[in-house]
Amino acid sequence: MVREDALTSVLDAASIRRAVSRMAHEVIEAGNSPESLALIGIYTRGVPLAKRLADLIREFEGVPADHGSLDVTFYRDDLPLRRPRPSRQTALGFDLTDRNVVLVDDVIFTGRTIRAALDAIMDFGRPRRVQLAVLVDRGHRELPIRADFVGKNLPTSLDEEIVVHLEEIDGEDAVYLSRVSSGRAEGSVRRGRKGENHKAAAR
Repeated sequence: MVREDALTSVLDAASIRRAVSRMAHEVIEAGNSPESLALIGIYTRGVPLAKRLADLIREFEGVPADHGSLDVTFYRDDLPLRRPRPSRQTALGFDLTDRNVVLVDDVIFTGRTIRAALDAIMDFGRPRRVQLAVLVDRGHRELPIRADFVGKNLPTSLDEEIVVHLEEIDGEDAVYLSRVSSGRAEGSVRRGRKGENHKAAAR
């Protein structure tokens, strides 16, 4: 667990609300009509973020957009290196064929989670295009993957972690920066996210 007194606040609830609202506008402006759009949240905190975006798009456009959740656990290329954890249910009540899919996650780091998500969604159809929305981009990509819609760019070092709290899961909306030892930082990149400690490692 991350010690609460070791956290530095970088985004508060109002900042997150503005960032998500801006991202919703950008998704629409990118030519994504609600009728063709499918917002897919990646577990864990990408799921409530996808719902927030869907709710805002419905508010702005007056038309609901489909949204669902995606578990990429068994599509990861680092699965043997990660601590075992129970899989969560992928919930997509719609075909992705010829849809404009927007993957949604809280943090993008190495890009390996997104690569796994791209593999996973192809089991549910052939989208017209796939875009990526993230609340925080912390840099340090290991794969040629970039986000199309970013709430906040937060350059970090490898001995830092981004900790995202969302009201639906953690009881508050906040983004924190945490510093870890160099040994732990190197290990977190190799192993990925540890259980449910919501750190941005190997994303």
